[in-house]
Amino acid sequence: MTTGRGTWSRPRRYDRNLVVIGAGSAGLVSAYLGAALRAGVTLVEGDRMGGDCLNTGCVPSKAIIRSARLAADSRRAASFGLSGPALAVDFAAVMGRVQAKIAAIAPHDSVERFSALGVDVRRGHARIVSPWCVEVDGSPITTRAIVIAAGAEPIVPDLPGLAETDYLTPETLWRLRSLPSRLLVLGGGPIGCEMAQAFAQLGSQVTLLQQAPRLLMREDDEVSAFVTERLAADGVRILTGTKAVAIESTGGVHALRITQDGVDSTVPFDAILITIGRRARTSGYGLEELEIGITPKQTVATNAFLQTSHPSIVACGDVAGPYQFTHAAAYQAQSAVLTGLFAPFYRSRPDYTVMPAVTFTDPEVARVGLNEREAKAQGIAYECVRYDLHELDRAIVDGATEGFLKVLTQPGKDRIIGATIVGAHAGETLVEFALAMRHGIGLKGVLNTVHAYPTYAEANRYVAGAWRRAHASPTALGLLARFHAWRRGTAGLSTFNRTEQGAPSA
Repeated sequence: MTTGRGTWSRPRRYDRNLVVIGAGSAGLVSAYLGAALRAGVTLVEGDRMGGDCLNTGCVPSKAIIRSARLAADSRRAASFGLSGPALAVDFAAVMGRVQAKIAAIAPHDSVERFSALGVDVRRGHARIVSPWCVEVDGSPITTRAIVIAAGAEPIVPDLPGLAETDYLTPETLWRLRSLPSRLLVLGGGPIGCEMAQAFAQLGSQVTLLQQAPRLLMREDDEVSAFVTERLAADGVRILTGTKAVAIESTGGVHALRITQDGVDSTVPFDAILITIGRRARTSGYGLEELEIGITPKQTVATNAFLQTSHPSIVACGDVAGPYQFTHAAAYQAQSAVLTGLFAPFYRSRPDYTVMPAVTFTDPEVARVGLNEREAKAQGIAYECVRYDLHELDRAIVDGATEGFLKVLTQPGKDRIIGATIVGAHAGETLVEFALAMRHGIGLKGVLNTVHAYPTYAEANRYVAGAWRRAHASPTALGLLARFHAWRRGTAGLSTFNRTEQGAPSA
């Protein structure tokens, strides 16, 4: 890779220790940590503080999901012995609540807060002009290190007729103030599944189209099947193995022409939401001029320590990959800042072996480490232990018995190599497995930990108990049985001793 070293002169003195480009999750954590380490930090943001997560991603999507759950629960109230009319949905009020939640969280990510922490916050367009200089709207700032935290943006397909539909993406969805009668969602990944279900629960007629053969392609087949069944139960029409061909619009009426199993048909819609993925933002701020490489996955190329081809420039978050999670961005930011501030004396390498992920469908899907599909693909031997939530007291009381836990371990050992949870509060329940994996605690440790009753986290202990029963020694159990029989006086001591020594019993 061409580095261009020698083209730029290194400053003798620097204005800052760290300049951070982007005030999303990765950028905010970078600026916070840099300031906490008493470095001189400038944070540059050209749009809204908080980035996608606060303004168009995690916060608004979870807010609308919460409203959708309440609407769905009101329709299910009869199963709890309750009666009364179902909750009427005021969609404008729902979206107003979404904006209120954004506003409530915004101070955490505000200019005022970070300025009070000692961060120099600049509003404007950043451009890297050398490995040690960033211009903000043409004003140069020299710096020992630069953190690229530019995030990602929705991918929009080259679909004929799409531009004429005023289509929605996860960024523009939040401008809606009236509920679409017929919503078409393109893409069956986590965001597509979450929004399809939420809008169906709010009252839209939703069609979810997925070109792949199933939803949530990264999950195990049974997880995909479970989510498909749940979405369908909430009224979502699901079309998998289906290709979008073109959009036909006549007099403001739109329909998507599709092909499924060699058969052509159309799907009429009033609004279309594109959720086929996100692309790292890698252009417009100087990477090309500095010859900073881009990976085949279109993210900024870095080494294991998140350094680009210019060691003084590091990248983290969605722009660097391999994950597009807010928590992954925050985690990477720690390594990026430590490397940026202290290299070559010290460099920090992120470890991705324990990276939790949650899909906030109803019920949720949560996973950490390997699932069965990945273990098989990588040729990794494993054992699988399972616990079904219909056996859990708390789930029974809540009427939330749908779902299960699956834990993968090394053959013959209790070391956890992956866990998948499908069910209510799966994201919170997963945390114990992530902690156990990070600190080398096996299922025996989970089993020997007291869990409060009645909670969903008890399922973790029960699945650990299932593993323990499956690995109990028949010989040891036989000895125990004879020991207790001897203590009851129903077997002679000599018989017990002979059995203990391996002699055949009478």
